Amino acid sequence: MAKKPWGGRFQGETAKTVEEFTSSLGFDRRLYRQDLDGSVAHARMLARQGIITPAEAESIVRGLEEIRREMEAGEFVFDAALEDLHMAVEAALIAKVGDVGRKLHTARSRNDQVALDVRLFLAGEVEGLIALLTELRRAGVRLARRYFGVIMPGYTHLQRAQPVLFAHHLLAYDEMWRRDAARLTESLARIRVSPLGAAALAGTTFPIDPHYTAQQLGFPEVFRNSLDAVSDRDFLLEFLADAAIIMIHLSRLAEELIIWSSSEFGFVELPEGYATGSSIMPQKKNPDVPELIRGKAGRVCGHLAGLLMTLKGLPLAYNRDLQEDKEPLFDAVDTVKGSVALMAGLLEALTLRPEKMAAALTGGFLTATDLADYLAAHGVPFRTAHQQVGALVRHAEARGQELWELSLKEIKKFAPAAQADVFDWLKVEHAVARRRSPGGTAPERVEEALARAEAELGLSLHEQKI
Repeated sequence: MAKKPWGGRFQGETAKTVEEFTSSLGFDRRLYRQDLDGSVAHARMLARQGIITPAEAESIVRGLEEIRREMEAGEFVFDAALEDLHMAVEAALIAKVGDVGRKLHTARSRNDQVALDVRLFLAGEVEGLIALLTELRRAGVRLARRYFGVIMPGYTHLQRAQPVLFAHHLLAYDEMWRRDAARLTESLARIRVSPLGAAALAGTTFPIDPHYTAQQLGFPEVFRNSLDAVSDRDFLLEFLADAAIIMIHLSRLAEELIIWSSSEFGFVELPEGYATGSSIMPQKKNPDVPELIRGKAGRVCGHLAGLLMTLKGLPLAYNRDLQEDKEPLFDAVDTVKGSVALMAGLLEALTLRPEKMAAALTGGFLTATDLADYLAAHGVPFRTAHQQVGALVRHAEARGQELWELSLKEIKKFAPAAQADVFDWLKVEHAVARRRSPGGTAPERVEEALARAEAELGLSLHEQKI
């Protein structure tokens, strides 16, 4: 059985059940690249500061790179008795280079080591997620451009409310994804803070240079307080919150795609590559991808709540409870990245049914607000106009007619200020065109928003697939 690096204090062996319960090798081996990068940087810093010799540092680095090659090739054997990745690497290093390998841990603790590994890992994953969000935005913008002139019902309370351009609706999600990317970008400044040099909790007696180590690893900042450096997991909470918000945004769109693809709506046709069938009903085309994205949103939100509860009662500084940060982090990273990529692919291949959207523009009195606005523009107090139009809608509904199907005489019975030009205000396409207020659904406003998004995303005319 491998001897524990901390075994000098103990005479007896660790119970096998305790080894199994406390081991993190099953999941923290995922951090091997970051752990090796951090160790290489630490060894070079030790040599630069005269704490070990340059020859010792080179021997250590060569051993670490050999371990890296073995891990990349899947040839490295992990011993569960060694508890975690850090101890497994150290044991392998000593086996390769001898006692000089024992010097690598000088002026370092597993506490600052693991904090560094997680920060290095997360920085790379956040950059990757930002890139995926950019591709998702591009897919959405291309879809909006492809169906630019299509009008659909806008909803509140899932009831038909007012007509909007489909592109306007889709660009609302682009705003969400733009904010998601901005939050992640801002978080990188708090992730890229090197904790290496804090040691266990109090710093070290050796003349280390944390700034040099951080520079080697591409981190612009170093820790300011050694206790905080080893116990801080705010950057993980921030990422999990950002990931949860991204998943909520995806879930909202997934819900709409599920509804829109139903027979009752029929607004969209899901691509066959992003749908599945039924084992018993041969006619089914199920929206499993958006359903699973919707379901996985709860999973990521749960990881945020779980880590908050793990941290809420921890005294300073490091506690073994912090080992529980990695599994939710890894799962959240995988889940949100996979969901973003799948939604981008789905949108790229999505087909709209404009005729179904057009049919849904009748039956919901979508231009009732326009009629109230018309009356207000003719001197009727808006609240009075609202009451008049409400009564007129009730009248039309009882007769099974749309507002534009009523006669001027009928309209004037409820709204005396109405004139012959009122019917122009009741046309759906005119209702859309009039909403020229900033951020509105008028074609010129939506064109501005779409062009702005295309410019932000670097979409050329060819890429827009007009």
